Amino acid sequence: MFDRLSTRLQDAFAKLRSKGRLSEDDVKEALREIRRALLDADVHHTVAKELTERIREQAVGQEILQSLTAAQQVVKIVNDELVAVMGGEQAKLGRSAKPPTVILMAGTQGAGKTTASAKLARYLTETEHRRVLLVAADVYRPAAIQQLEILGAQIGVSVFSQGTDVAPPEIVGHALDEARRGGYDTVIVDTAGRLHVDEALMVELEQIQAVSTPEEILLVVDAMTGQDAVNVAESFHKRFPLTGVILTKMDSDTRGGAALTVRHITGCPVKFIGTGEKMDALEPFYPDRLASRILGMGDVLTLIERAQATIDEDEARNLEAKLRRNEFTLEDFLTQLRQVKKLGPLDQILGMLPGMGKLKQLQGDAVDDRQLKKVEAIILSMTRQERLQPELVMKSSSRRVRIASGSGTQVRDVNQLLKQFDDMRKLFKQFSGMGKGSRKAMSGLANSLRSGGGGAAFPSAGGRNKRRR
Repeated sequence: MFDRLSTRLQDAFAKLRSKGRLSEDDVKEALREIRRALLDADVHHTVAKELTERIREQAVGQEILQSLTAAQQVVKIVNDELVAVMGGEQAKLGRSAKPPTVILMAGTQGAGKTTASAKLARYLTETEHRRVLLVAADVYRPAAIQQLEILGAQIGVSVFSQGTDVAPPEIVGHALDEARRGGYDTVIVDTAGRLHVDEALMVELEQIQAVSTPEEILLVVDAMTGQDAVNVAESFHKRFPLTGVILTKMDSDTRGGAALTVRHITGCPVKFIGTGEKMDALEPFYPDRLASRILGMGDVLTLIERAQATIDEDEARNLEAKLRRNEFTLEDFLTQLRQVKKLGPLDQILGMLPGMGKLKQLQGDAVDDRQLKKVEAIILSMTRQERLQPELVMKSSSRRVRIASGSGTQVRDVNQLLKQFDDMRKLFKQFSGMGKGSRKAMSGLANSLRSGGGGAAFPSAGGRNKRRR
């Protein structure tokens, strides 16, 4: 996400860093680049203008221009203003003093309301331990009820439905009675997609609102529609007291204009963003973390939270012990590979690491999920004994031919994986000696990292990726 905007902004900052002390003209030129980048990212023109003006007011002061760290200070100013325009702090979901808390989902057709409803139910169940009831109130779209029931079964959340012959306001009223009887503390209502100009459906939504008195009215919009998403939010907000926005398909939106504009134009905060198709691909919207990603400074906090939610602590401790004893095998590597895949797509993971966003642009060195699948296929084509004793494969060409055939790869792919795995083990062996205060081990580790040995942490599966960084 934000790939185009991030690249343009980082290029502008690179020009500033190369100049040492800055002149007012240097800052003005950088601001022109920033404004162009924002407009290219489909940020509303008034937001782009106001944002760059606030940056200019702070950046052209003499105390900054005369500083040896002027470029860094300009980056900090841009970061702070991006955070401010996106709302400043995370906007959390409210809870009703008298359960159940009702969350009403609204939006246009095709924005992904049903999927977003299920993702939100899973998020609240997993992270806040709420007892959630999903309500199928979209009686117009073919198979909408069945879709919600299937998703509910996948995530283990109950779905209340009464078919397509009952009016949506009546369905919601019955669902609330069921929620009170069943002890549910949260009700998420999935409504039909509607345009703000469709008066009949807008009146129906008002009736649902009157019946349910929701604590939250969340508008689900497709981030890829850019300014159209903002216009939809503005139109709905004039008719309903929206409490928040969920931006879907953020993982496919390389521009990011909607995320940077919605709060400023409508006053309505973005509360969640959809980052993929899987049910766990819904993240709370943190303006400070997103600004950090845009500026290429990563998002380590979100990465840590993902890791804590997906990585088994006992397995991690066992792995640490094996590393200390230099007993790391391809079986262990396969386990770690699967743990990494649970964190999400690799391009997202790289974007969360400070300074690593640029790595995605290096075509010859790019690491993607297809390569991880190829590596996994190679390891799975080995016998358990071969995974535990990689030397057996290293010493036998016939084994390597068999493994390549079984995994649908080339022998050179198997050879490269074994070479990188061997380099990794040597690195771990040096690392294990550091606990004894070995300066030699520390020096060897640094040299290995500088020469590219550390790249084995994300091994590629094809010889084409040997290009120099």
